[in-house]
Amino acid sequence: MTSRMFRPLTLIIALVVVGLTIAACQSSDNNAEVMSAVNEANQAAQEAAAAAQAAAAAAEKASMAAQDTTASTVAEEAKLAAVDAATAAKAATSAAMEASDAAKQVANSAMMAPLDTMMEDPGSLVVYSGRSESLVGPIIEQFAEATGIDVQVKYGSTFEIAATLLEEGSNSPADVFFAQDPGGLGAVSDLLASLPGDVVLKVPEWARSPDGSWVGISGRARVIVYSTELVSEDELPTSVMDLTDPKWKGRIGWPPTNASFRTMVTAMRLMWGEDETRQWLLDMQANEPGIFPKNTPIVAAAGAGEVAVGLVNHYYLHRFIQEEGDDFAARNLFLKNGGPDSLVMVAGAGVLNTSENRQNAEAFMRFMLSKVAQQYFAGQTFEYPLVEGVKTHRLLPPIDTLNGPGIDLSQLSDLQGTDALLRETGVIP
Repeated sequence: MTSRMFRPLTLIIALVVVGLTIAACQSSDNNAEVMSAVNEANQAAQEAAAAAQAAAAAAEKASMAAQDTTASTVAEEAKLAAVDAATAAKAATSAAMEASDAAKQVANSAMMAPLDTMMEDPGSLVVYSGRSESLVGPIIEQFAEATGIDVQVKYGSTFEIAATLLEEGSNSPADVFFAQDPGGLGAVSDLLASLPGDVVLKVPEWARSPDGSWVGISGRARVIVYSTELVSEDELPTSVMDLTDPKWKGRIGWPPTNASFRTMVTAMRLMWGEDETRQWLLDMQANEPGIFPKNTPIVAAAGAGEVAVGLVNHYYLHRFIQEEGDDFAARNLFLKNGGPDSLVMVAGAGVLNTSENRQNAEAFMRFMLSKVAQQYFAGQTFEYPLVEGVKTHRLLPPIDTLNGPGIDLSQLSDLQGTDALLRETGVIP
């Protein structure tokens, strides 16, 4: 194959990628079209890179074949053609990568186009986050870079942040509360402002507050993570009630101080009542569960065979699988009994009614519900997107196949009552 055959291919690939990127720019008045064009541009860039790599490999083979030919003139011409082809292939790879980067920039600028009319100085924003920096820091940083807004983030547990907001009251500097679960949002609902209709209607009804004071940003399911080395499929429990069986004694991991665990207990109180929930907690205590500070070390312990089962949220496992591969020796069990142990929660956010940066706060909410951010949660943190048109990660069962309890998430706000029960039963000090 000669260099004349590579050059048209490289040029065509480059023109297609550039054309798609330009199309994305020209469609910046329509977010859906922009995202479609950007996705196509990224896909074309990846295909261009793959084609370029194949061309480089073919060129290398051509060069090696040329060295074996008996006709020195033909060999020399083949060598030159191979070098020329490899150079063209590298250029195609470079162009493809540049197009991919350009597509990402188009996505940012297009999604934030409405903000261009705000003001020359984009101002600031204070976010109180009950979600960890490792999970949401990158997407918050992307919002700041795309808008130029000076974003300051205070991180802590959802319950700590909620308590701080209640203590600060009208003197709080916070503009946005980004919570790990609806219980934290419900606890401060009186401090939250009504969100614009276009924000509220972005997510399904089950994933938002009935009064429009907060909306879900991503979906999170309660699961039992289990060690594939210690537990066979026929031993798996059908509900958390099964874990009170003495056969699980000393084999369970749970995080009593974790916000999602406490939200699950709140759901138990709502669905089972105080007495049955109290008995479950006492029976679990009798089985001497291992106590962990949060979900991640429980999943690690299951993978290492240190615990047989653990009570966690679904997405932590997939981070381990991504980092360590499919051989990671733990898997999720999605309980589909419709009980509180199959709860599908949301991480959500609301705007404080005392916010001094209301416009920026609402821009933040819109960005978090944009396809750019929703794709981040689906692809990077392995959570469920809540906006239509964003695909769930390939490792997750579709959210509509989960048999959650169907309770109003806004009712999971009695954190004080749950903490009182946890202390009464000795689960927490």
